[in-house]
Amino acid sequence: MARQPPPPWVHAAFLLCLLSLGGAIEIPMDLTQPPTITKQSVKDHIVDPRDNILIECEAKGNPAPSFHWTRNSRFFNIAKDPRVSMRRRSGTLVIDFRSGGRPEEYEGEYQCFARNKFGTALSNRIRLQVSKSPLWPKENLDPVVVQEGAPLTLQCNPPPGLPSPVIFWMSSSMEPITQDKRVSQGHNGDLYFSNVMLQDMQTDYSCNARFHFTHTIQQKNPFTLKVLTNHPYNDSSLRNHPDMYSARGVAERTPSFMYPQGTASSQMVLRGMDLLLECIASGVPTPDIAWYKKGGDLPSDKAKFENFNKALRITNVSEEDSGEYFCLASNKMGSIRHTISVRVKAAPYWLDEPKNLILAPGEDGRLVCRANGNPKPTVQWMVNGEPLQLAPPNPNREVAGDTIIFRDTQISSRAVYQCNTSNEHGYLLANAFVSVLDVPPRMLSPRNQLIRVILYNRTRLDCPFFGSPIPTLRWFKNGQGSNLDGGNYHVYENGSLEIKMIRKEDQGIYTCVATNILGKAENQVRLEVKDPTRIYRMPEDQVAKRGTTVQLECRVKHDPSLKLTVSWLKDDEPLYIGNRMKKEDDSLTIFGVAERDQGSYTCVASTELDQDLAKAYLTVLGRPDRPRDLELTDLAERSVRLTWIPGDANNSPITDYVVQFEEDQFQPGVWHDHSKYPGSVNSAVLRLSPYVNYQFRVIAINEVGSSHPSLPSERYRTSGAPPESNPGDVKGEGTRKNNMEITWTPMNATSAFGPNLRYIVKWRRRETREAWNNVTVWGSRYVVGQTPVYVPYEIRVQAENDFGKGPEPESVIGYSGEDYPRAAPTEVKVRVMNSTAISLQWNRVYSDTVQGQLREYRAYYWRESSLLKNLWVSQKRQQASFPGDRLRGMVSRLFPYSNYKLEMVVVNGRGDGPRSETKEFTTPEGVPSAPRRFRVRQPNLETINLEWDHPEHPNGIMIGYTLKYVAFNGTKVGKQIVENFSPNQTKFTVQRTDPVSRYRFTLSARTQVGSGEAVTEESPAPPNEAYTNNQADIATQGWFIGLMCAIALLVLILLIVCFIKRSRGGKYPVREKKDVPLGPEDPKEEDGSFDYSDEDNKPLQGSQTSLDGTIKQQESDDSLVDYGEGGEGQFNEDGSFIGQYTVKKDKEETEGNESSEATSPVNAIYSLA
Repeated sequence: MARQPPPPWVHAAFLLCLLSLGGAIEIPMDLTQPPTITKQSVKDHIVDPRDNILIECEAKGNPAPSFHWTRNSRFFNIAKDPRVSMRRRSGTLVIDFRSGGRPEEYEGEYQCFARNKFGTALSNRIRLQVSKSPLWPKENLDPVVVQEGAPLTLQCNPPPGLPSPVIFWMSSSMEPITQDKRVSQGHNGDLYFSNVMLQDMQTDYSCNARFHFTHTIQQKNPFTLKVLTNHPYNDSSLRNHPDMYSARGVAERTPSFMYPQGTASSQMVLRGMDLLLECIASGVPTPDIAWYKKGGDLPSDKAKFENFNKALRITNVSEEDSGEYFCLASNKMGSIRHTISVRVKAAPYWLDEPKNLILAPGEDGRLVCRANGNPKPTVQWMVNGEPLQLAPPNPNREVAGDTIIFRDTQISSRAVYQCNTSNEHGYLLANAFVSVLDVPPRMLSPRNQLIRVILYNRTRLDCPFFGSPIPTLRWFKNGQGSNLDGGNYHVYENGSLEIKMIRKEDQGIYTCVATNILGKAENQVRLEVKDPTRIYRMPEDQVAKRGTTVQLECRVKHDPSLKLTVSWLKDDEPLYIGNRMKKEDDSLTIFGVAERDQGSYTCVASTELDQDLAKAYLTVLGRPDRPRDLELTDLAERSVRLTWIPGDANNSPITDYVVQFEEDQFQPGVWHDHSKYPGSVNSAVLRLSPYVNYQFRVIAINEVGSSHPSLPSERYRTSGAPPESNPGDVKGEGTRKNNMEITWTPMNATSAFGPNLRYIVKWRRRETREAWNNVTVWGSRYVVGQTPVYVPYEIRVQAENDFGKGPEPESVIGYSGEDYPRAAPTEVKVRVMNSTAISLQWNRVYSDTVQGQLREYRAYYWRESSLLKNLWVSQKRQQASFPGDRLRGMVSRLFPYSNYKLEMVVVNGRGDGPRSETKEFTTPEGVPSAPRRFRVRQPNLETINLEWDHPEHPNGIMIGYTLKYVAFNGTKVGKQIVENFSPNQTKFTVQRTDPVSRYRFTLSARTQVGSGEAVTEESPAPPNEAYTNNQADIATQGWFIGLMCAIALLVLILLIVCFIKRSRGGKYPVREKKDVPLGPEDPKEEDGSFDYSDEDNKPLQGSQTSLDGTIKQQESDDSLVDYGEGGEGQFNEDGSFIGQYTVKKDKEETEGNESSEATSPVNAIYSLA
């Protein structure tokens, strides 16, 4: 569990740290005050020559300070140098080289002065240096000749840079030089070989220097090694030798120090820096290095070993780290020791740094400047940048070494004092001003703040204030009671009130009151106490297999008035919720767990005030990593030792190792299992076969699965030998009646034992004991021709290679090819057992007529006809087999009441023999199959209709049907009723006696033999109570049909009358008279309309009457379609047809015949009549 620290806003923005009543405090910026340096560059300021130079110096004060600089202790007039400028409202210098100039010209020591009318503050002396990355001097390096086993130092000697470059060694192929305890780089950049080996000359060595500021790398010309040796490196027997040095004739030597030289040295280090001690030794074998401290132990919390134990680093050195250290270099030939005396010096460091001093008129005070170092630093006081001894005398000021005492200060005492303490290793400079003010108390934080805190926590209520003289501060709760101090409360000198353990009753309003002789000020803080956030069900450590699902629980209780956020960390970093994860309020689910999911999971439940943490570790069981670094040793004629380095087991112990091999002659690229070993071993002696070019790999197995195979080992070829075995699975079988095919399983690469593997095939007839026939075959089969039908042969197959023959093989019996049988079974007898089964009996055939191996007797039978008239049957032949030399059998699943025919044959490996004479038999009557399509319908609540079809297989003469039915309602079952029907009946109606119950019907067909298979159906569930007999199908009732006919007739009459009425006396406007001329007898109306009420039975002028009484449309006929009214309506709003009288205005006259025909009002009447 862990707690989140209180949020920053809990503490006031202007927190005052009052170390004492007279200590330095911050003055509000609206009050006058001397300058204070707030930002400056580091003392050793190294800049990039390609950039502009920036020397920082910023200060605050009231009034705002002005700035000037010195360079090398002389006034630096920036107005005279156009490249130098000072930032506005700042003392920061900018030196611009865009217009030219050399940065080196500006190197030196700079100091910034910030001044207003109340004093002057100083920055540190800033030493400006320009970064340098000089080129490596060109040189031609001769090959370095060295004897194998001798020590060697390759010197780097990089060019001096500022700052010093980073040194590293590379090969000509830009690969880092592999370093170990034999070969390593020293702190000075040189490359040390404790002893040189022959493989060291397989590459060259180049020293590289990387310069920080310019980001450039300088490379020295490479060294080439020439190693003198007495043995070639490719001698495998020496390469695999456990003692490489003695096997190669390298003389063993006791250790000797290459760096530092001799038996003793000394080293000085400054306090707070890192101490680096280094010992590099030569020797054969390579020495081991160990470190010790005389008279004590190495500081375990600060000491660490580097560079393969050749270096000891102690961080943040202090005085107690002084003393004698020694390194011990040892191998089996002996050991040597080097002693290093370490002296710790110290640049000045603060014991009591001077702080700003704020006093009221007439008050006393002091500035203290106390530092330590080795050697002891000196203290120099200055005031406003000038040595104190050169300042005007002040009777109210007294200097006592590292302390300045002020008595009865006045307004005129305001100034900035500098304390400079230094020794030979460095200096410290501090500014502290003395300000004399008369200020009544004032509060510096916002009023009426709300502070929310967690129950049982420690908290602090801040009340930043200012005043001069320094006010006293008191706290009150809820505006009453005594001053809060003591017990659960503690008031700090800066005015903050600490409550050591918050309780519910601490909630309320707290008032702070600041008072001095000039007045008082107060502020209030409201405190609310909240319940803590707690994880009450924490995630638990889990172990999961790869691919499974894991759920981590995290259930939280928190204060309901605070917003809760639950998040997850993995390995202390925010967890990315991907597609495989699901985050809920109280859990985290991981689907398809993978190896990368392993790690620690932290549930973080947080509000804006607090948080709670709970951590669990997920261990993922994965397949092991592949083994690596396979090595072959102990090479022998028929064995080799294989050694490997196990891969990571991935949290599931390795149970087995499988060694596989591949050979490149018979099946190149195909891997075979060789052997299996326990997971506790990493080396095994492998038994090998002759004349195989082996390559091995190893697979690790654990509970989860198998690793990927390791990378293959180097190849190893064994010498040849005669085969020690012969091929297996030798067989002799005929593929035709006059041959025999001899086959065998070919031998694999590990059985061949030599080149040109072949097979000697021998055969002879078993009965005759004749001489062996033989032939040499390279494949895996041989066919012997011109053989008698099915006779036994002795067969032998022997392996042979260029080194000799294999052992004498055992004989195998094979047979030549078979021919079809020549005889059929005789005396076949059929006995009918029941309506679907018969038994058979026959005499066996003579063995010489089988002409092969008797496989079975087989009966072919078919249904000739049914004894029922007009019943079609399938005459498809079926068969029944009787394996072996049997004399009887049974045939079942026949159709009853049918005529059958049957024949029998003998079967061997070639096929069927001739058929026996045909036997006929008749099966007796049986029971029928179930009736088909049995349907139950319920047209109303009073009856249930049943229908069915005849059985598919009557199996005899049908004599009727039997129906059994019973009423049931839930678990209550009524009495069963049985009905028998004639064979022709396929319908039946049941009268219901209970409208609520359902019925279960069982129907079967019958023959003389009995009832056949039954079919069962149930009636539908009864409808609700609103369903009555009156709700029969109304569409079938007579009265309803008559009513509908009467209504239809009435509507028809009304339509006829309506059309007749509307076709009389209508007046229609004539918009165009061009196409329909009026005769002289036509009565014209002044309004351009006419009346055709007297022309009831006459066609319009210009039209013709057809034989069926219709009127043909003329050229002027129009259609509403042409006016955009669609083709549906042919009438206007009052129902009259206007197509005969209106003329289109937007079409040519010739288009009239192409318009659609319309029925005139007269024709409409005729059609209705």
